[in-house]
Amino acid sequence: MKKQDAMYRDSVATARTLSQALPYLQRYDAAVVVIKFGGNAMGDDAAMNDFARDIVLLQQVGLNPVIVHGGGPMINEMLARLDIKSEFINGKRVTDAATVEVVEMVLSGRVNKRIVQAINAQGGKAVGLSGKDANLITCDQTNPDLGFVGTPVDMDVSILQTMFSADTIPVIAPLGNGRSGETYNINGDTAAGAIAGALKADRLLLLTDVEGVKDKNGDILTEMTPDQIIALTKDGTIAGGMIPKTETALAAINDGVHAVVILDGRAPNACLLELFTDHGAGSLIRAK
Repeated sequence: MKKQDAMYRDSVATARTLSQALPYLQRYDAAVVVIKFGGNAMGDDAAMNDFARDIVLLQQVGLNPVIVHGGGPMINEMLARLDIKSEFINGKRVTDAATVEVVEMVLSGRVNKRIVQAINAQGGKAVGLSGKDANLITCDQTNPDLGFVGTPVDMDVSILQTMFSADTIPVIAPLGNGRSGETYNINGDTAAGAIAGALKADRLLLLTDVEGVKDKNGDILTEMTPDQIIALTKDGTIAGGMIPKTETALAAINDGVHAVVILDGRAPNACLLELFTDHGAGSLIRAK
């Protein structure tokens, strides 16, 4: 009897949670949500399956999710296996001709298809592509010293609009075309921000391996404006690897994204907590 009581209480809690989510389901109906899924947030197969289930749920309740993924740890593993040494300048990988071939193989192949397969296994309909497909992302070289590293300059998101109308979830590897046919490696956050801006997305979720932006006391800043981000960067509160993420957030908001959230992708159901609960998750950045 106790087991039945516990099951009943769990069922009541589930029903209450669904009921409380109604205003958010209505709020995000047909909204575009771009999700940057970092390599460090992918975890094991169980974590991948949980993420994929959440993405399928987002689409089932009326959102248009777009996944842009990284894959740094997997690239490092393959480069080491092939005995190709990497150099870094200010934390950015120098990408020569040999390295960019490996980057494309890992991102468009192993990583992209793993995510696609996981989403499809949960009942979704995902299709993998890179920024090179359908001229989605055209790049200029970021810095000659970095080699084949690109900065998005022209975006054509018509292929993504077509996929939305076909109830298909795009899973995008952060690669782009150069103006002369080169292949460029793009920082995953940068690619996600450029795609979100071109789509005028309602939300850009940057899933990472930290809980969000922290103040000097180590507490999470749950909501910020661009002006606050700039001030916190100037005084050194925002530093290190958080700087490129907040820079991506500012650029995306400037391009028309309604809000950007930096959150811990390792937390269970992180996307659902952010979108469908009062508390949310991570640090939300938006213009006021």
